[in-house]
Amino acid sequence: MLRPKIPTMPTPTGLVSRPVVVEPTAVIQHTPTTPAPAPVAPASTSRPTVQLTPGSVLALVGGGTAVVLVVGTVLVSMLLAVAITAASVAVCALVIRSLISSQHRR
Repeated sequence: MLRPKIPTMPTPTGLVSRPVVVEPTAVIQHTPTTPAPAPVAPASTSRPTVQLTPGSVLALVGGGTAVVLVVGTVLVSMLLAVAITAASVAVCALVIRSLISSQHRR
C-alpha cells in the first residue's frame, strides 16, 4: 500500500510507419507596407489627487497605531527574553563559582 508505483514504459507494437519526407519550400521576401502612425493623444498635465475623508484618516491613524503597538510588543518581549536569559546565566555562573570555591576550602 505504501510502496511507490513506478510507471513502466510501453513496449513497441511492431507497427512502424515510414518517415515523412519534408520537402523544402520557397522563401519569398517582400517589403512590408508600413501603416500610418497612430495619432498620439496629448498627455494630461493633471494627476488624480488623493482625497482623504475623515473616515479614511481615522482608519489610517487606527491602523498605524495598531502596527506600532504590535511591533513594540514584539520588540519588548524579545528584550525581556534576552534579559531573563542573561540573568539566569549570571545566577548559574554564581552558583557554579560558589560550588567550586567551597570545594577548594575543604
